[in-house]
Amino acid sequence: MAQKIKDHIQKSKWNRPTSPNTIHIISSESYRSLGDVLRDVDAKSLVRSDFILIYGDVVSNINVTKALEEHKARRKLEKNVSVMTMIFKQAPPGHRTRCQEDDVITAVNSKTGRLLHYQKASRLKKFRFPMHVFNGSNDEIEIRHDLLDCHISICSPQVAELFTDNFDYQTRDDFVRGILVNEEILGNQIHMHVATDEYGARVTNLLTYEAVCSDVVRRWVYPLTPEMNFPDDDKGFCVHLRHNVYRGSEVSLGQGSVLEENVVIGRGTIIGKNCFISNTTIGHNCVIGDNVKLDQAHIWNDVTVGFEVEICRSVVCSNVGVKPGVKLNPHCVLAFNVIVGPNLSLPEGSVVSMHLPDEEEDDDEFSDDADVNHEPLKAKVKGYNPAEVGSEGVGYIWKGRAMQEDEEDDITHDMWGLSLKPQSRSESESEMSLCSQEEENRSISPQLDDAKVFQNEVLGTLQRGLEENISCDHLVLEINSLKYAYNISMKDVIQLTTKVVLEMPLQQHGPDISSTQYGNSLISLLKKWSQVFKNYIKRGIDHQNCLAVVEEFFTEHEALWPSLVKVLMTLYQLEVLAEEAVLHWFSQTTLTDKAKRLRKHQGVQRFIKWLKEAEEESSGKED
Repeated sequence: MAQKIKDHIQKSKWNRPTSPNTIHIISSESYRSLGDVLRDVDAKSLVRSDFILIYGDVVSNINVTKALEEHKARRKLEKNVSVMTMIFKQAPPGHRTRCQEDDVITAVNSKTGRLLHYQKASRLKKFRFPMHVFNGSNDEIEIRHDLLDCHISICSPQVAELFTDNFDYQTRDDFVRGILVNEEILGNQIHMHVATDEYGARVTNLLTYEAVCSDVVRRWVYPLTPEMNFPDDDKGFCVHLRHNVYRGSEVSLGQGSVLEENVVIGRGTIIGKNCFISNTTIGHNCVIGDNVKLDQAHIWNDVTVGFEVEICRSVVCSNVGVKPGVKLNPHCVLAFNVIVGPNLSLPEGSVVSMHLPDEEEDDDEFSDDADVNHEPLKAKVKGYNPAEVGSEGVGYIWKGRAMQEDEEDDITHDMWGLSLKPQSRSESESEMSLCSQEEENRSISPQLDDAKVFQNEVLGTLQRGLEENISCDHLVLEINSLKYAYNISMKDVIQLTTKVVLEMPLQQHGPDISSTQYGNSLISLLKKWSQVFKNYIKRGIDHQNCLAVVEEFFTEHEALWPSLVKVLMTLYQLEVLAEEAVLHWFSQTTLTDKAKRLRKHQGVQRFIKWLKEAEEESSGKED
């Protein structure tokens, strides 16, 4: 299949010398998931700037320019915090293009468009949201169940790197869940862009295939319409007539036949007398007999349909023969090269294939059997059942593994994406509810003793790191594990870790340490562990939380005030604290008497004056 895709792309108009596009096709037998592909992309350094991640079965006319501009502006403003912008389309529950497997419910910050929660909603009767979604700086939150995930994502280069760092990320949904759960630790965010008047849908089963085909014929996906011949196929030319009827060249229509509405007829197709065709697509070089009724049928290329045949809401693949008097009830599928009939009525949901029903193959049931040369051998091994496919039939009734007799009671979906047996509470619902409940429990604010134990554990970790010269990366991993073990919020991680480092010189040299000795000792620790602080202090609120602890510590140790300016200068030079954050902290007005005196200290005043002058000089150079 990979080679067929390569051949198609290389022969397409997108790969011509006149095309503005440059196409690189990457394939490997080792690829088993999206995660494998992105990890290989990262290993080969193929992506160095923002890129668009889109699935091959997406049909869309969405202009992503606005979403791309928003994505770049956020990354420039927040120093690459936003790693992905997901594109959604407004589509209410029950919309024809909303697939059950992709039905989602989201929580989003309505001001910033930041995605806070993303959960599959298929067959769930209850929804649980972690409490941290409603806490913190999320002052305006929207819970939305009216969105269709278009599976179009604008990604930063860090996305491929994050897939490399997390081998359990196999799909895009794994990535989204991982980022949202670990957002506080990683400092990464996901945003969303909602399209209102444009079209975007993914074809994941035959139900969405039918819906998207219908929308294309009805011109909802303009300019992707049949007469535009978008693939630039020599056989794809057709004429658009009234009531959305599209006729290709060399089409023959018999006397008395009616093409009601929303019908596509491919090149070289012959239609007999007194046929009634509505909401149907017919491919190239097909032969349709007399008195045939086609309603919501999808007939591919080189198909022969006998007289007095009725096909309703079914798919007929290429090179199929439908003998006279056959009736296909809704949701039937005839795979490549099969023959059914004559005088046969296939039950609803029947699938006829050239594959033996007991074959254990990985081949797709829709794979082209024209390349298979051992059909006669199959027939000898197991003959065709006339009761199933007709006296002249060629093929077998196909059953998926979930449809075996011992598992028939447990089937919930067929290939059309329809629920065949709803359950009061599915395993998926139980698992997701449990997962949401665990997230909710983790989000409850820690008790005082947990915070104290966490602080002591961090102190022990940093002391051991100092003695054994442990790298900052390993220290971060240990602190992260402590965070989850004691249910500590990111705010507490920053403040308690900062407090531990500020107190370490006092524990090493005693409470009577001089201001100069304290400053030298602390600055040495800050330089050694600057990467630990940078891992957690990324957002504006993180800077303020860190400065709040610094202020609290020094207001309690007035003898150490002369060393404060050295501490602030070091944190600024190490790029742990930003210039804007320090100036914002200094300009606060609601203060205690000691905090006011601290800001009036001569050293602090000189440092703030120096910062402001440096800011003015920088602004002057830009002008």
